[in-house]
Amino acid sequence: MILTALGNHLWQSTLFAAMTGLLILILRKCHARIRYWLWFAASIKFLIPFSLLVAIGSRLAWSCGAVTSNRLHFAIEVISSVTPPTVVPGLVHLLPALVGVWLCGFLAVLFPWYVQWQKMSAAAQDALPLLEGREVEVLRRMERAAGMRKQTEIRLSHASIEPGIFGIVRPVLMWPEGISRRLEDAQLDAILAHEVRHVRRHDNLAAAIHMVVEAIFWFHPLVWWLGARLVEERERACDEDVLELGSERQVYAEGILKVCEFCLASPLACMSGVAGGDLKKRMVHIMTERMLHKLDFGRKLLLGAAGLAAVAGPIAFGLVNANPTRAESAAGLAAAQQSEQPPAAHASKEEMAALVLKKVPPEYPEAAKKAHIQGHVVLRAIISKDGDVENLQIVSGHPQLAPAAIEAVKQWKYRPYLQQGNPVEVETEIDVNFTLLAE
Repeated sequence: MILTALGNHLWQSTLFAAMTGLLILILRKCHARIRYWLWFAASIKFLIPFSLLVAIGSRLAWSCGAVTSNRLHFAIEVISSVTPPTVVPGLVHLLPALVGVWLCGFLAVLFPWYVQWQKMSAAAQDALPLLEGREVEVLRRMERAAGMRKQTEIRLSHASIEPGIFGIVRPVLMWPEGISRRLEDAQLDAILAHEVRHVRRHDNLAAAIHMVVEAIFWFHPLVWWLGARLVEERERACDEDVLELGSERQVYAEGILKVCEFCLASPLACMSGVAGGDLKKRMVHIMTERMLHKLDFGRKLLLGAAGLAAVAGPIAFGLVNANPTRAESAAGLAAAQQSEQPPAAHASKEEMAALVLKKVPPEYPEAAKKAHIQGHVVLRAIISKDGDVENLQIVSGHPQLAPAAIEAVKQWKYRPYLQQGNPVEVETEIDVNFTLLAE
Protein backbone atom coordinates (compact mmCIF):
# COMPACT_ATOMS: atom_id res chain seq x y z
CA MET A 1 0.00 0.00 0.00
CA ILE A 2 2.79 2.45 0.92
CA LEU A 3 4.85 1.61 -2.15
CA THR A 4 1.84 1.90 -4.43
CA ALA A 5 0.90 5.31 -2.99
CA LEU A 6 4.50 6.49 -3.35
CA GLY A 7 4.67 5.28 -6.93
CA ASN A 8 1.43 7.06 -7.80
CA HIS A 9 2.65 10.26 -6.16
CA LEU A 10 5.96 10.17 -8.05
CA TRP A 11 4.45 9.73 -11.50
CA GLN A 12 1.83 12.38 -10.77
CA SER A 13 4.52 14.85 -9.67
CA THR A 14 6.62 14.00 -12.73
CA LEU A 15 3.64 14.60 -15.01
CA PHE A 16 2.94 17.90 -13.21
CA ALA A 17 6.56 19.00 -13.80
CA ALA A 18 6.29 18.06 -17.48
CA MET A 19 3.11 20.13 -17.86
CA THR A 20 4.86 22.99 -16.08
CA GLY A 21 7.70 22.71 -18.58
CA LEU A 22 5.25 23.06 -21.46
CA LEU A 23 3.73 26.13 -19.83
CA ILE A 24 7.20 27.65 -19.35
CA LEU A 25 7.98 26.95 -23.00
CA ILE A 26 4.95 29.04 -23.95
CA LEU A 27 6.09 31.83 -21.59
CA ARG A 28 9.81 31.58 -22.42
CA LYS A 29 9.97 35.22 -23.58
CA CYS A 30 8.42 36.58 -20.39
CA HIS A 31 10.27 37.69 -17.27
CA ALA A 32 12.46 35.09 -15.58
CA ARG A 33 10.66 35.57 -12.27
CA ILE A 34 7.53 34.02 -13.80
CA ARG A 35 9.44 30.94 -14.93
CA TYR A 36 11.14 30.75 -11.53
CA TRP A 37 7.86 30.57 -9.62
CA LEU A 38 6.46 28.02 -12.04
CA TRP A 39 9.47 25.75 -11.48
CA PHE A 40 9.10 26.33 -7.74
CA ALA A 41 5.46 25.19 -7.98
CA ALA A 42 6.67 21.99 -9.67
CA SER A 43 9.06 21.48 -6.75
CA ILE A 44 6.34 22.08 -4.15
CA LYS A 45 4.14 19.50 -5.88
CA PHE A 46 6.48 16.76 -4.63
CA LEU A 47 5.42 17.68 -1.08
CA ILE A 48 1.66 17.76 -1.83
CA PRO A 49 0.09 14.48 -3.05
CA PHE A 50 -2.99 14.73 -5.24
CA SER A 51 -4.71 12.16 -3.00
CA LEU A 52 -4.78 14.79 -0.24
CA LEU A 53 -6.68 17.21 -2.50
CA VAL A 54 -9.03 14.40 -3.58
CA ALA A 55 -9.69 13.64 0.09
CA ILE A 56 -10.55 17.30 0.68
CA GLY A 57 -13.04 17.16 -2.19
CA SER A 58 -14.62 14.00 -0.81
CA ARG A 59 -14.98 15.51 2.65
CA LEU A 60 -16.60 18.61 1.16
CA ALA A 61 -19.08 16.45 -0.75
CA TRP A 62 -19.97 14.21 2.16
CA SER A 63 -20.28 17.08 4.61
CA CYS A 64 -23.29 18.22 2.55
CA GLY A 65 -24.98 14.82 2.69
CA ALA A 66 -26.09 12.33 5.30
CA VAL A 67 -23.01 10.11 5.16
CA THR A 68 -20.25 11.02 7.59
CA SER A 69 -18.20 7.86 8.10
CA ASN A 70 -15.03 6.47 6.55
CA ARG A 71 -14.41 9.53 4.35
CA LEU A 72 -10.64 9.58 4.10
CA HIS A 73 -10.49 5.87 3.41
CA PHE A 74 -12.97 6.24 0.58
CA ALA A 75 -11.00 9.13 -0.97
CA ILE A 76 -7.79 7.12 -0.94
CA GLU A 77 -9.71 4.22 -2.51
CA VAL A 78 -10.92 6.51 -5.30
CA ILE A 79 -7.48 7.86 -6.22
CA SER A 80 -5.99 4.38 -6.10
CA SER A 81 -8.68 2.98 -8.39
CA VAL A 82 -7.96 5.46 -11.19
CA THR A 83 -4.16 5.41 -11.12
CA PRO A 84 -2.14 2.76 -12.93
CA PRO A 85 -0.25 0.19 -10.84
CA THR A 86 3.32 1.29 -10.46
CA VAL A 87 4.83 -1.11 -7.96
CA VAL A 88 5.58 -4.80 -8.34
CA PRO A 89 3.86 -6.71 -5.48
CA GLY A 90 7.08 -8.60 -4.74
CA LEU A 91 8.73 -5.36 -3.67
CA VAL A 92 6.63 -5.36 -0.50
CA HIS A 93 9.02 -7.91 0.98
CA LEU A 94 11.89 -5.53 0.23
CA LEU A 95 10.25 -2.62 2.05
CA PRO A 96 12.61 -2.63 5.10
CA ALA A 97 15.66 -2.72 2.83
CA LEU A 98 14.26 0.05 0.63
CA VAL A 99 13.56 2.21 3.68
CA GLY A 100 17.14 1.65 4.85
CA VAL A 101 18.54 2.67 1.46
CA TRP A 102 16.34 5.76 1.38
CA LEU A 103 17.42 6.77 4.88
CA CYS A 104 21.10 6.44 3.95
CA GLY A 105 20.54 8.66 0.91
CA PHE A 106 18.54 11.15 2.97
CA LEU A 107 21.33 11.51 5.51
CA ALA A 108 24.01 11.61 2.80
CA VAL A 109 22.26 14.60 1.22
CA LEU A 110 21.55 16.47 4.46
CA PHE A 111 24.91 15.99 6.19
CA PRO A 112 27.07 18.00 3.73
CA TRP A 113 24.53 20.81 3.79
CA TYR A 114 24.55 20.77 7.58
CA VAL A 115 28.35 20.96 7.71
CA GLN A 116 28.43 23.85 5.21
CA TRP A 117 25.68 25.65 7.09
CA GLN A 118 27.62 25.37 10.35
CA LYS A 119 30.76 26.73 8.69
CA MET A 120 28.87 29.64 7.21
CA SER A 121 27.16 30.30 10.54
CA ALA A 122 30.55 30.41 12.26
CA ALA A 123 31.84 32.77 9.56
CA ALA A 124 28.82 35.03 10.09
CA GLN A 125 29.50 35.10 13.83
CA ASP A 126 33.13 36.05 13.26
CA ALA A 127 32.27 38.74 10.70
CA LEU A 128 32.20 42.38 11.82
CA PRO A 129 28.92 44.33 11.46
CA LEU A 130 29.21 47.34 9.17
CA LEU A 131 27.28 50.30 10.56
CA GLU A 132 28.52 53.00 8.21
CA GLY A 133 30.57 53.48 5.09
CA ARG A 134 30.21 53.31 1.35
CA GLU A 135 28.64 49.83 1.27
CA VAL A 136 26.04 50.66 3.94
CA GLU A 137 24.96 53.85 2.19
CA VAL A 138 24.50 52.07 -1.13
CA LEU A 139 22.68 49.15 0.52
CA ARG A 140 20.17 51.45 2.26
CA ARG A 141 19.57 53.35 -0.98
CA MET A 142 18.88 50.11 -2.86
CA GLU A 143 16.52 48.93 -0.13
CA ARG A 144 14.53 52.14 -0.39
CA ALA A 145 14.40 51.79 -4.17
CA ALA A 146 13.03 48.24 -3.73
CA GLY A 147 10.36 49.43 -1.29
CA MET A 148 11.80 47.47 1.66
CA ARG A 149 11.04 48.74 5.16
CA LYS A 150 13.20 46.28 7.07
CA GLN A 151 16.93 46.93 6.80
CA THR A 152 19.34 44.09 6.03
CA GLU A 153 22.41 43.75 8.23
CA ILE A 154 25.73 43.74 6.40
CA ARG A 155 28.76 41.97 7.88
CA LEU A 156 32.38 42.24 6.78
CA SER A 157 33.77 38.72 6.40
CA HIS A 158 37.41 37.61 6.36
CA ALA A 159 36.45 34.44 4.48
CA SER A 160 37.11 34.28 0.73
CA ILE A 161 33.49 33.84 -0.29
CA GLU A 162 31.46 35.80 -2.77
CA PRO A 163 28.92 38.35 -1.51
CA GLY A 164 25.73 36.59 -0.57
CA ILE A 165 22.65 36.58 1.64
CA PHE A 166 22.88 34.15 4.56
CA GLY A 167 19.91 33.20 6.75
CA ILE A 168 16.18 32.86 6.29
CA VAL A 169 14.34 34.58 9.15
CA ARG A 170 16.96 37.31 9.66
CA PRO A 171 19.00 37.44 6.46
CA VAL A 172 22.50 38.88 6.66
CA LEU A 173 24.58 40.16 3.74
CA MET A 174 28.03 38.60 3.93
CA TRP A 175 30.48 41.04 2.34
CA PRO A 176 34.09 39.86 1.78
CA GLU A 177 36.76 42.18 3.08
CA GLY A 178 38.64 44.12 0.42
CA ILE A 179 36.22 43.59 -2.46
CA SER A 180 34.84 47.13 -2.34
CA ARG A 181 38.23 48.51 -3.38
CA ARG A 182 38.03 46.53 -6.61
CA LEU A 183 34.55 47.76 -7.54
CA GLU A 184 33.68 51.10 -9.06
CA ASP A 185 30.68 52.98 -7.72
CA ALA A 186 28.35 51.86 -10.52
CA GLN A 187 29.50 48.25 -10.15
CA LEU A 188 28.98 48.36 -6.37
CA ASP A 189 25.48 49.73 -6.91
CA ALA A 190 24.61 46.89 -9.30
CA ILE A 191 26.05 44.14 -7.07
CA LEU A 192 24.22 45.39 -3.96
CA ALA A 193 21.01 45.87 -5.94
CA HIS A 194 21.28 42.20 -6.94
CA GLU A 195 21.61 41.11 -3.30
CA VAL A 196 18.70 43.30 -2.20
CA ARG A 197 16.52 41.57 -4.78
CA HIS A 198 17.38 38.19 -3.24
CA VAL A 199 16.23 39.46 0.16
CA ARG A 200 13.05 41.02 -1.21
CA ARG A 201 12.10 37.81 -3.07
CA HIS A 202 12.83 35.54 -0.05
CA ASP A 203 15.03 33.38 -2.28
CA ASN A 204 16.77 31.69 0.66
CA LEU A 205 13.46 30.39 2.00
CA ALA A 206 12.48 29.00 -1.40
CA ALA A 207 15.92 27.41 -1.78
CA ALA A 208 15.63 25.78 1.65
CA ILE A 209 12.21 24.33 0.74
CA HIS A 210 13.62 22.82 -2.43
CA MET A 211 16.53 21.40 -0.42
CA VAL A 212 13.94 19.51 1.64
CA VAL A 213 12.45 18.16 -1.61
CA GLU A 214 15.91 17.06 -2.77
CA ALA A 215 16.62 15.37 0.56
CA ILE A 216 13.33 13.43 0.61
CA PHE A 217 13.27 12.52 -3.09
CA TRP A 218 17.04 12.29 -3.64
CA PHE A 219 16.55 9.17 -5.80
CA HIS A 220 14.49 11.07 -8.41
CA PRO A 221 16.70 12.82 -11.01
CA LEU A 222 13.96 15.34 -11.76
CA VAL A 223 14.30 17.11 -8.39
CA TRP A 224 17.99 17.79 -9.02
CA TRP A 225 17.20 19.06 -12.51
CA LEU A 226 14.55 21.32 -11.01
CA GLY A 227 17.12 22.65 -8.53
CA ALA A 228 19.41 23.71 -11.38
CA ARG A 229 16.50 25.42 -13.16
CA LEU A 230 15.54 27.27 -9.99
CA VAL A 231 19.04 28.66 -9.47
CA GLU A 232 19.30 29.62 -13.14
CA GLU A 233 15.97 31.47 -13.25
CA ARG A 234 16.51 33.00 -9.80
CA GLU A 235 19.76 34.67 -10.82
CA ARG A 236 18.38 35.66 -14.20
CA ALA A 237 15.35 37.26 -12.52
CA CYS A 238 17.62 39.33 -10.27
CA ASP A 239 19.74 40.31 -13.29
CA GLU A 240 16.64 41.55 -15.10
CA ASP A 241 15.57 43.57 -12.07
CA VAL A 242 19.01 45.19 -11.75
CA LEU A 243 19.02 46.16 -15.42
CA GLU A 244 15.49 47.56 -15.13
CA LEU A 245 16.75 49.83 -12.33
CA GLY A 246 19.04 51.51 -14.85
CA SER A 247 22.40 49.75 -14.44
CA GLU A 248 24.46 49.55 -17.62
CA ARG A 249 24.87 46.04 -18.99
CA GLN A 250 28.62 46.18 -19.42
CA VAL A 251 29.20 47.74 -16.01
CA TYR A 252 27.05 45.11 -14.32
CA ALA A 253 28.73 42.23 -16.17
CA GLU A 254 32.19 43.55 -15.31
CA GLY A 255 31.20 43.86 -11.65
CA ILE A 256 30.11 40.19 -11.53
CA LEU A 257 33.38 39.10 -13.18
CA LYS A 258 35.43 41.09 -10.66
CA VAL A 259 33.56 39.38 -7.83
CA CYS A 260 34.34 35.97 -9.35
CA GLU A 261 38.06 36.88 -9.72
CA PHE A 262 38.26 38.03 -6.12
CA CYS A 263 36.39 35.21 -4.39
CA LEU A 264 37.55 31.62 -4.06
CA ALA A 265 34.34 29.94 -2.93
CA SER A 266 30.64 30.09 -3.65
CA PRO A 267 27.98 30.26 -0.93
CA LEU A 268 25.66 27.46 0.11
CA ALA A 269 22.88 26.04 -2.01
CA CYS A 270 20.40 27.90 0.21
CA MET A 271 22.52 31.10 0.26
CA SER A 272 21.79 33.39 -2.68
CA GLY A 273 24.82 35.17 -4.14
CA VAL A 274 25.69 37.28 -7.12
CA ALA A 275 27.66 34.62 -9.04
CA GLY A 276 25.15 31.76 -8.92
CA GLY A 277 23.93 29.78 -11.92
CA ASP A 278 25.70 29.24 -15.22
CA LEU A 279 27.95 32.29 -15.37
CA LYS A 280 28.59 32.07 -19.12
CA LYS A 281 24.88 31.98 -19.95
CA ARG A 282 24.24 34.82 -17.54
CA MET A 283 26.85 37.00 -19.20
CA VAL A 284 25.29 36.36 -22.60
CA HIS A 285 21.85 37.14 -21.20
CA ILE A 286 23.04 40.34 -19.51
CA MET A 287 24.87 41.65 -22.57
CA THR A 288 22.04 40.78 -24.98
CA GLU A 289 19.30 43.34 -25.08
CA ARG A 290 16.00 41.55 -25.43
CA MET A 291 12.41 42.61 -25.43
CA LEU A 292 10.72 40.90 -22.48
CA HIS A 293 7.00 40.32 -22.91
CA LYS A 294 4.75 41.43 -20.10
CA LEU A 295 1.89 39.28 -18.93
CA ASP A 296 -1.01 40.39 -21.08
CA PHE A 297 -4.58 39.29 -20.43
CA GLY A 298 -4.19 36.09 -22.47
CA ARG A 299 -1.07 34.96 -20.60
CA LYS A 300 -2.60 35.85 -17.24
CA LEU A 301 -5.67 33.83 -18.18
CA LEU A 302 -3.46 30.88 -19.13
CA LEU A 303 -1.59 31.01 -15.81
CA GLY A 304 -4.83 31.37 -13.86
CA ALA A 305 -6.43 28.43 -15.67
CA ALA A 306 -3.35 26.26 -15.10
CA GLY A 307 -3.25 27.08 -11.39
CA LEU A 308 -6.98 26.50 -11.01
CA ALA A 309 -6.75 23.16 -12.79
CA ALA A 310 -3.81 22.03 -10.62
CA VAL A 311 -5.59 22.77 -7.34
CA ALA A 312 -9.29 22.58 -8.11
CA GLY A 313 -9.05 19.58 -10.46
CA PRO A 314 -8.28 16.94 -7.80
CA ILE A 315 -10.76 18.55 -5.39
CA ALA A 316 -13.47 18.45 -8.05
CA PHE A 317 -12.57 14.82 -8.74
CA GLY A 318 -13.19 14.03 -5.08
CA LEU A 319 -16.52 15.89 -5.18
CA VAL A 320 -17.73 14.03 -8.27
CA ASN A 321 -16.67 10.58 -7.14
CA ALA A 322 -18.13 10.91 -3.65
CA ASN A 323 -21.54 9.86 -5.02
CA PRO A 324 -24.31 8.62 -2.70
CA THR A 325 -24.12 4.98 -3.85
CA ARG A 326 -20.47 4.49 -3.05
CA ALA A 327 -20.76 6.63 0.05
CA GLU A 328 -23.63 4.52 1.34
CA SER A 329 -21.70 1.33 0.61
CA ALA A 330 -18.79 2.71 2.60
CA ALA A 331 -21.15 3.58 5.44
CA GLY A 332 -22.72 0.10 5.24
CA LEU A 333 -19.28 -1.47 5.45
CA ALA A 334 -18.47 0.61 8.51
CA ALA A 335 -21.79 -0.37 10.12
CA ALA A 336 -21.13 -4.05 9.38
CA GLN A 337 -17.70 -3.78 10.96
CA GLN A 338 -19.24 -2.18 14.03
CA SER A 339 -21.89 -4.94 14.29
CA GLU A 340 -19.17 -7.60 14.27
CA GLN A 341 -17.51 -6.04 17.27
CA PRO A 342 -18.45 -7.48 20.71
CA PRO A 343 -20.81 -5.33 22.80
CA ALA A 344 -19.29 -3.15 25.45
CA ALA A 345 -21.71 -4.33 28.18
CA HIS A 346 -22.03 -7.75 29.79
CA ALA A 347 -24.89 -8.77 32.08
CA SER A 348 -25.39 -11.84 34.24
CA LYS A 349 -28.20 -14.35 33.86
CA GLU A 350 -29.89 -13.05 36.99
CA GLU A 351 -29.84 -9.41 35.80
CA MET A 352 -31.37 -10.26 32.45
CA ALA A 353 -33.96 -12.62 33.97
CA ALA A 354 -35.45 -9.63 35.77
CA LEU A 355 -35.82 -7.78 32.45
CA VAL A 356 -37.74 -10.47 30.56
CA LEU A 357 -41.03 -9.16 29.10
CA LYS A 358 -42.00 -12.14 26.98
CA LYS A 359 -40.84 -15.69 27.61
CA VAL A 360 -41.85 -18.46 25.19
CA PRO A 361 -41.38 -22.00 26.59
CA PRO A 362 -39.61 -24.51 24.35
CA GLU A 363 -41.40 -27.42 22.72
CA TYR A 364 -39.99 -30.68 24.04
CA PRO A 365 -38.68 -32.73 21.09
CA GLU A 366 -40.54 -36.09 20.79
CA ALA A 367 -37.32 -37.96 20.12
CA ALA A 368 -35.79 -36.55 23.31
CA LYS A 369 -38.89 -37.52 25.27
CA LYS A 370 -38.77 -41.12 24.06
CA ALA A 371 -35.08 -41.30 24.88
CA HIS A 372 -35.73 -39.76 28.34
CA ILE A 373 -33.26 -36.92 27.61
CA GLN A 374 -33.50 -33.89 29.86
CA GLY A 375 -31.29 -31.15 31.30
CA HIS A 376 -30.15 -27.56 30.72
CA VAL A 377 -29.23 -25.87 27.46
CA VAL A 378 -27.03 -22.77 27.93
CA LEU A 379 -27.11 -20.21 25.13
CA ARG A 380 -24.99 -17.09 24.64
CA ALA A 381 -27.01 -14.19 23.20
CA ILE A 382 -26.80 -10.53 22.27
CA ILE A 383 -29.72 -8.43 23.52
CA SER A 384 -30.15 -5.38 21.30
CA LYS A 385 -30.97 -1.88 22.49
CA ASP A 386 -34.62 -2.62 21.65
CA GLY A 387 -34.64 -5.82 23.72
CA ASP A 388 -34.55 -8.29 20.82
CA VAL A 389 -32.54 -11.51 21.03
CA GLU A 390 -29.74 -11.79 18.44
CA ASN A 391 -26.70 -13.92 17.61
CA LEU A 392 -27.65 -17.01 19.60
CA GLN A 393 -24.81 -19.50 20.16
CA ILE A 394 -24.82 -22.85 22.00
CA VAL A 395 -22.56 -22.92 25.06
CA SER A 396 -23.59 -26.33 26.45
CA GLY A 397 -26.46 -28.81 26.41
CA HIS A 398 -27.65 -31.98 24.68
CA PRO A 399 -27.66 -31.72 20.85
CA GLN A 400 -31.25 -33.00 20.64
CA LEU A 401 -32.49 -30.27 23.00
CA ALA A 402 -30.50 -27.30 21.63
CA PRO A 403 -32.56 -26.58 18.44
CA ALA A 404 -35.81 -26.38 20.44
CA ALA A 405 -34.15 -24.04 22.94
CA ILE A 406 -32.93 -21.71 20.18
CA GLU A 407 -36.34 -21.57 18.50
CA ALA A 408 -38.01 -20.63 21.77
CA VAL A 409 -35.46 -18.01 22.91
CA LYS A 410 -35.59 -16.27 19.51
CA GLN A 411 -39.12 -15.19 20.43
CA TRP A 412 -38.21 -13.77 23.84
CA LYS A 413 -38.42 -10.03 24.49
CA TYR A 414 -36.52 -7.96 27.07
CA ARG A 415 -36.70 -4.48 28.48
CA PRO A 416 -33.69 -2.42 27.27
CA TYR A 417 -30.55 -2.74 29.38
CA LEU A 418 -29.55 0.72 30.64
CA GLN A 419 -26.13 2.19 31.30
CA GLN A 420 -26.03 5.75 32.63
CA GLY A 421 -29.67 6.04 31.65
CA ASN A 422 -29.14 5.03 28.01
CA PRO A 423 -30.12 1.70 26.38
CA VAL A 424 -27.09 -0.33 25.24
CA GLU A 425 -26.45 -3.62 23.53
CA VAL A 426 -25.56 -6.32 26.05
CA GLU A 427 -24.13 -9.83 26.03
CA THR A 428 -25.52 -12.48 28.39
CA GLU A 429 -26.18 -16.19 28.84
CA ILE A 430 -29.64 -17.81 28.93
CA ASP A 431 -30.56 -21.10 30.60
CA VAL A 432 -33.36 -23.21 29.08
CA ASN A 433 -34.47 -26.10 31.26
CA PHE A 434 -35.91 -29.33 29.83
CA THR A 435 -37.50 -31.53 32.49
CA LEU A 436 -39.64 -34.65 31.92
CA LEU A 437 -42.77 -34.78 34.03
CA ALA A 438 -43.43 -37.98 35.96
CA GLU A 439 -46.17 -40.11 34.41
